Amino acid sequence: MKILITGIAGFIGFHTARRLVADGHDVVGIDNVNAYYSVDLKRARLAELGDSVTVHEIDIADHKAVHDLMQAEMPSVVVHLAAQPGVRYSIEQPFDYASANLIGHLALLEACRHAKGLSHMVYASSSSVYGETSNPPFSEYEAANEPVSLYAATKRCDELMSSSYAHLYGIRQIGLRFFTVYGSWGRPDMAYWKFTEQMVKGEPIHIFNHGEMRRDMTHISDVAAGVAAAASTPPTFRAGVRPHRIYNVGNSRPERLLDMVETLETLIGQPATKIFEGMQPGDVEETYADIRRFKADYGYDPKTKMKDGLGEFVDWYVDWRRR
Repeated sequence: MKILITGIAGFIGFHTARRLVADGHDVVGIDNVNAYYSVDLKRARLAELGDSVTVHEIDIADHKAVHDLMQAEMPSVVVHLAAQPGVRYSIEQPFDYASANLIGHLALLEACRHAKGLSHMVYASSSSVYGETSNPPFSEYEAANEPVSLYAATKRCDELMSSSYAHLYGIRQIGLRFFTVYGSWGRPDMAYWKFTEQMVKGEPIHIFNHGEMRRDMTHISDVAAGVAAAASTPPTFRAGVRPHRIYNVGNSRPERLLDMVETLETLIGQPATKIFEGMQPGDVEETYADIRRFKADYGYDPKTKMKDGLGEFVDWYVDWRRR
């Protein structure tokens, strides 16, 4: 099966591509390799993929380029993971989110609308859409209509656009709300990476909300397995129901931020100098996924415990620094 992955140089895109290639699929990728974080890291991911994938360096907001590529490649499935991530950065650079997350998502929907032989599209959403009004564990059946950051608002808009295109044009779609994904080849703007880097350098770490944060830490191996399952399994929908469904992709085991720090201290072998600060704009105190729906429909079963997942990351990070 030919599968097109957008954001293939990104953290989740890279691991998903490796998983799908290992499963025997023909993978084509799109990425503009922007400088939101280390371009060298993104290039290294692509180098790691090597000749197992074909990569096109285009911006998903360029709707003509996306349309032309879809017409040329004619994939059976689109896995749309490209986006501008980051809650706090969305406060500093809001228009980047409008371009990548809104215009880019619309470009993929339009390209899918005119594609031939397309089975379905799987796309990335975020646990951020739940905001502060949801009661944990977060369920896909909640309204999720009060986001607390622009990033969250753009991802909720993506879900609504996908729902409308499913209704208007019958494009079958699966939206995946990711919960705090971590692991090797990860993103340097994430807390677990920042803490590891600062602790290795002997620098103090800044802990927000005085450490009273809980995150549903989900290892990348479990996430990639879930995305691959959604991509390789054509979804079915009852007659008369718009062909669009949303799933949580989490670990269903929220962890205290201080527990994560203590685990890193043990793995790295040195204590952290901690600076406690207040809550940051756009953040929420807790994320916690109800994953029963994804488990029932796709057999999703995350197995990685935080200690093991962070151990895998720290080993990779030490090797990455040597490079």
